[in-house]
Amino acid sequence: MAKIFCLIGLLGVSGVQAQSPMSLDSIFSVIGRSHPALRSSDAEARSLDEAAKGARNWESPTISTGLWMTPYDPSLWKRQSNGASGMGQYMVSAEQMFPNRRSQEAEEKYLGGLSAVERAKKGATVNELYAAAGRSYFQWLIARRRESVLDEDGKLLDFMIRDAELKYKNNLGKIGAYYKAKAALGNLENRRIALDNVIEQQRITLNTLMHRDKASVFAIDTTYEVMDVAGVGADSAGLLDERSDIRAVSESIRVTGLQQETERSKLRPEFGVRYDHMFGFGGTPSQYSLMATVRLPLAWSSRASKANVESLKWKALSLEAQRDAMVYEATGAVYGLKRAILSKQRQVRVLTEQVLPALRKNFQTMELAYEQNTEQLLALYDAWETLDNTQMEYWDAVDCLLLMQVELRRVLEIK
Repeated sequence: MAKIFCLIGLLGVSGVQAQSPMSLDSIFSVIGRSHPALRSSDAEARSLDEAAKGARNWESPTISTGLWMTPYDPSLWKRQSNGASGMGQYMVSAEQMFPNRRSQEAEEKYLGGLSAVERAKKGATVNELYAAAGRSYFQWLIARRRESVLDEDGKLLDFMIRDAELKYKNNLGKIGAYYKAKAALGNLENRRIALDNVIEQQRITLNTLMHRDKASVFAIDTTYEVMDVAGVGADSAGLLDERSDIRAVSESIRVTGLQQETERSKLRPEFGVRYDHMFGFGGTPSQYSLMATVRLPLAWSSRASKANVESLKWKALSLEAQRDAMVYEATGAVYGLKRAILSKQRQVRVLTEQVLPALRKNFQTMELAYEQNTEQLLALYDAWETLDNTQMEYWDAVDCLLLMQVELRRVLEIK
C-alpha cells in the first residue's frame, strides 16, 4: 500500500512538472532541436561536405587489350618454314590522365562553399521559425491577459446584477441598466470563447513548430519584457554579418566565383601517359610503346566552359543586386519599426500612467456612490464599460507592441 501511495505521489509530481509553464526561450530550444526543416538542412550540409571530399579524385585508368596488327590468315601467325617470324601481336594497353591540381583545388573550394551556403540558409530558416513562434507565443500571452480582464469584469457585472435585483425589490433603484448588465455578462462568454479559440490555435501552432503532438497541452509563462529600442540601429555592414539570409547570398556570390574558377580550369590542357605492351606471334619479339598524351581545349571543345564563365559573371552581378536590395529593405524596415515601437511604447505609457488610473478611480467613485444610493446603476455601468474598453485598448496596444518587437528581432535576427 505504501508503494502505491509513493507511485501516486510521483505521478502527481511528474504531472505538475509537465504542466510547468514554458518560456519563449525554452520553446526556441525545442524548435532548434526538433524541427524537421533544420534536420534537413544539417543533412544537406553534411551531404555537401562529403561530396567535397571527392574533389581530388583521379580519373579511372583506361585498360584495353586485344590483337594488334594481326593478319586475318591465322597461318601467318606462326613462324614460317623459311625461318621468318610470324606476323601479329597481342597487345595490353593502359592509359592514365593526370588531374590538374588547380582544377581540383577549385572544385574542392566550390563544393565546400555550397555547404556554407546551406548552413547560412539554415540560420535564415531558424530565424523565420523563431519569429513564427514569437508571434504565436505573444498572441497566446495577450489572450490570457484579456481573459484575466474578463474574469474581473464577470465579478463586477455579477455584483451589479445582484445588487440591482436587491434594490429593485426594495424599491431603491431602477431596472433600466439591469438588462444592459445582464447582456454584457452574456457577451463576456462570447468574448471568452473567442479568446479560448485564439489560445487553442496558438497552442496548435507552437506544437507544430516544436514538432510535437498537435493535441499536447502545455502552458506558457505570461510575463513579458518591453524591448529597449533606443540604441537599436541598422547599418549595412552589421546586416551583412548578422542576417543569415543576406549572408547566404554573400556565400552564393563567393561560390559563384569559385564555380567560375572551376570552369576556367577546364580551359587548361590536361596531361596523361599511355603504355602499350605487345606479345609477338611466331617468334616476333615483344615490343612496347610509352607515350605522353595531352588533351587540348581547342576552340570547338571549350565553348561550353567559356559560356559558363560568362554566365556565372552575370549571375554574380544579379546576386550582388539582390543582396543590396535585401540590405536596403532591411535598413528601411528597422528604422520604420523602431519609430513605430517608440510611438506605441509612448501610447502604452500614457494608458498605464494616466488614462487607466483615472478611469479606475472614476469607477471606484461611481461604485461607492452607487452603494450609498447617490448614483444610478446606469452611471456605474457606463463607468465600467469605459474602463473595460480602455483595458482592452491597452492590451491591443501591448499586443501590437510585442508583435512589432518580434518583427524587429526577425529583421535584425536577434535571438
